[in-house]
Amino acid sequence: MKIREIQDEILRLKKEKDFCILAHTYQTPDICEIADFVGDSYALSVKAQGVENKSILMCGVRFMAETAKILSPKKRVFLSHKDAGCPMAEQFTRDYILATKKRFPEHKVVAYINTTAELKMVCDVCVTSSSALKIVKNMDSDKILFIPDINLGSYIAQKCPEKDIQLLKGGCPVHSGVTEEDVLDAKKAHPDALLLVHPECTPDVVKYADVVGSTKDIIDFAVQSTANEFIIGTENSTAEHLALACPEKDFYVLSKNLICPDMKLTTLSGVLGCLNGSDGEEIIIDDDTISKARHCIDEMLRLGN
Repeated sequence: MKIREIQDEILRLKKEKDFCILAHTYQTPDICEIADFVGDSYALSVKAQGVENKSILMCGVRFMAETAKILSPKKRVFLSHKDAGCPMAEQFTRDYILATKKRFPEHKVVAYINTTAELKMVCDVCVTSSSALKIVKNMDSDKILFIPDINLGSYIAQKCPEKDIQLLKGGCPVHSGVTEEDVLDAKKAHPDALLLVHPECTPDVVKYADVVGSTKDIIDFAVQSTANEFIIGTENSTAEHLALACPEKDFYVLSKNLICPDMKLTTLSGVLGCLNGSDGEEIIIDDDTISKARHCIDEMLRLGN
């Protein structure tokens, strides 16, 4: 089948079986075209809470599908590819975080949304890269244990010097793999381009950025800016989306290695297989986990508004 034929069959089955398809911004354009909604982690969380369809199909990674299930426990939620995980989300166990909390008993645990449902059970509030700064500032506690991303945590700590923020040595292997040398090479090749960087990158990279922000922040800035050239320091699909949205502007990737292999596991044929029941995985979470994990997500939505 051709791409258009697969897309048409997905759209037919989606309507027939009453599915809402949610896609993360890091998905390829052919996936985004068949989605009901495309957004970053925070936007997907907000959308999942209000979905009216009987079932949700998440084109993203496992923690995103888990979040959708926690927010819509009565709906069936499916992950488009059963192996689409997130190395950062799986870096720390629940027992490790509980032991760490004992070392910092007065600290509120702030969990990046890139964490498992099990970890969310023992955290006070969730954040995304787009909402982290606002939420940390809005919290009534000045003592915070930020997990798991040390780079995002360092960025937030720099912006909130009034808070005592403790960090763990976790992070995204894709974003943290970008080097200062990559930045200098890109700026040398494109001296007139603005550098837009995700805060999951290391401080050695972030310090050169003209704009630091979530994927949505980066996209919104590039679309609205009067500048014509941009170096994109987040997953490379973002530059592809921007090139399609703004053909009159030039977009360059910061590093050829800024590719999330887990995101790229999702394919059109896989989405079709999931709708047919031959591929993907239904997310099953017990009631106790949902109840305890939901608290920190609800706090994210409350403090992020």
